[in-house]
Amino acid sequence: MHNAPPSIRAIALGIALVSVALSWGSASAQTDPRIGLAPGGADAGQAIWNLRLLSNSPAVAPFAGVTNSDLSFMGNYAIQGNYNGYQFWDISNPSAPTLRKGYFCPASQSDVSVYGNLLFVSGEGLGGRIDCGGEGVQDTVSMDRLRGLRIFDISDLDNPVNVGNVQTCRGSHTHTVLVDPDDDENVYVYISGSSSVRSPSELAGCSDAPPDVDPNSSLFRIDIIQVPLAAPETAHIVSSPRIFVGLMTPPTHLEPEDSAAAGEPLGPAPDQCHDITIYPALGLAVGACQGHGILLDISDPANPTRINAVADPNFSYWHSATFNNDGSKVLFTDEWGGGLSPKCRETDPVEWGADAIFTLANQELTFQSYYKLPVVQTPEENCVAHNGSLVPVPGRDIMAQAWYQGGISVFDWTDPKNPKEIAFFDRGPMNATQLEGAGSWSVYWYNGYLYSSEIARGLDVLELTPSDLLSQNEIDAARLIHFDDLNVQDQQQLVWPANVVVARAYLDQLERSGGLAAGTIADARRELASAQGQAGVQKVLTLTALATRLESEADGAGDPAKVRALAAAVRVLTNAGEESATET
Repeated sequence: MHNAPPSIRAIALGIALVSVALSWGSASAQTDPRIGLAPGGADAGQAIWNLRLLSNSPAVAPFAGVTNSDLSFMGNYAIQGNYNGYQFWDISNPSAPTLRKGYFCPASQSDVSVYGNLLFVSGEGLGGRIDCGGEGVQDTVSMDRLRGLRIFDISDLDNPVNVGNVQTCRGSHTHTVLVDPDDDENVYVYISGSSSVRSPSELAGCSDAPPDVDPNSSLFRIDIIQVPLAAPETAHIVSSPRIFVGLMTPPTHLEPEDSAAAGEPLGPAPDQCHDITIYPALGLAVGACQGHGILLDISDPANPTRINAVADPNFSYWHSATFNNDGSKVLFTDEWGGGLSPKCRETDPVEWGADAIFTLANQELTFQSYYKLPVVQTPEENCVAHNGSLVPVPGRDIMAQAWYQGGISVFDWTDPKNPKEIAFFDRGPMNATQLEGAGSWSVYWYNGYLYSSEIARGLDVLELTPSDLLSQNEIDAARLIHFDDLNVQDQQQLVWPANVVVARAYLDQLERSGGLAAGTIADARRELASAQGQAGVQKVLTLTALATRLESEADGAGDPAKVRALAAAVRVLTNAGEESATET
């Protein structure tokens, strides 16, 4: 969320409730159950499709009634940021999470990340205090103010210890933790601070002069913090790369009144990123940076360099980004209106406040299509593209994404020109007569479930259910991916283990698309079932024959690439069978 208030507040709009069909929706107003949902808090009307809501855990004092923000995960815990601090939810039983610990330490936005026994928390607003006090900071210049990164030792979850703070000139709106595979002594934290520059009287060296006036300007740069793991209290800014040099204000056709509604210039020249998503296995990162999407080389973690940048006249505020698993695509979000405005109304263009999907090849980003929540929302619901993550279904690019009071949309973007919604969850507005901030801030897949940070209603846990658009085999294959911990902005390469359900997931996809002859699909299912009942050499022979047949038929299939992926999955099973045969 961009410049969100520290507490949930009502915004009187004076606009009558609108319940109308949206011509670009995937379902008409007559059939989409998200239309006309009853307003309310915990008792709001709900619409759900191809998902199951397992639990909703409301926040308790002092976090109740205060904005819930982003999520991170470690072991059996979901860590939920809140403008009053953060909360550790025990998710051992996703149907009944319990609050292990709430830590009061006000700051906006309190975005959270975890590495080992260290928890990192962002602070950007003017009221955050070094001592975590709740009285705020009243003075224009104060040594009590915290704007930057808090570092906690969470070895004892019941007693987190603030072991260090790194102050930055523009605070930390969000941050990204980068682990260098060649450096086991440090982690690096990329800081995105989008607020005003603080006074040099408060933090020496801060300057809001443009770079052509002051080469040490705090503008037009990101900050990178090095955190020595043996001494996190000595964490410090190690570099401030100027990755925006030479980027100009992008063209825009948006009208001035839209700029006023957004509360900021539309399509500004970037002088800071809102979010940076890294993909260490590829040595790349993508920054959603105000007026541009930026591709970075992060092979030297402390000194990233810009490779490419793209702009879009339909985008207001480049907010966040996601790679697909093989790094051939990137999805950027546009937080038009800063997260506090209703941007999914009938009158709002489908290209605005949406996702933009790009292919990535030879270090070039090429636009393919937009995806926007495909159903109208009311003027009483803040709604725009926000945070999400991949759902690890092999062979498909599937995204679960938060849309504030537009709820959660799960969609397939395997075909970058034709993204398609496959599941959703939505509630009615908090208030029937005026906009009151609420909805899903972020929804992330973690070890088999979807966890949504609901701004006003707590923590939601959902699971996917099988449908014509997503089979049980595909869901089970996704559940094979297990993380010990997860920061979504640090994308890890997904590798599925040897398991027959992966091959069955590919077969379901080929049947759905007509990508392989029905007879071959039936034979493959039968041979896989036979192999499961076999052992040793016989199992290896059955699987080898199946893999060989699939490889031979791939070129003539409707979807050769998917058939080859299926054959490869069977080969993995064959190798596992050979090891088993050797052991016996």
